[in-house]
Amino acid sequence: MKETSTTPNGVVRTSRGLTIAGTRITLYTIMDHLKGEWPPHLIQAWFGLTDQQMQDVLAYITTHQKAVEAEYQQVLKEAKETEQYWREYNREHLAKVAALPPKPGQEKIRAKLEARRLKWMQNQLLPCFDHR
Repeated sequence: MKETSTTPNGVVRTSRGLTIAGTRITLYTIMDHLKGEWPPHLIQAWFGLTDQQMQDVLAYITTHQKAVEAEYQQVLKEAKETEQYWREYNREHLAKVAALPPKPGQEKIRAKLEARRLKWMQNQLLPCFDHR
């Protein structure tokens, strides 16, 4: 059985860290969105949170700002280290796979994927108000 401790604000500490009570959503995920300048009402809608849950999260983050920020930075550091580990671990394998010749009969689908990739790349270079 996993240990949890509940704060009066609807935030619990689980093995994954600070989590919104009754969900699997961590405060670190909410912090990602807040730092990405998402307004709280959109975060609430995106994650299906109640008004009370969102108020509790924002209150907890504000009240414990220094501790939450320090924990968030630690989570980001660990995530970056994990990503770097797996990139290095898989580098040789992915290089071998990329060097393999295409399977026969996949020419059409590969051409279609390449066309979509190029279109996506072109759209990334356009200003956000220009929808082609």
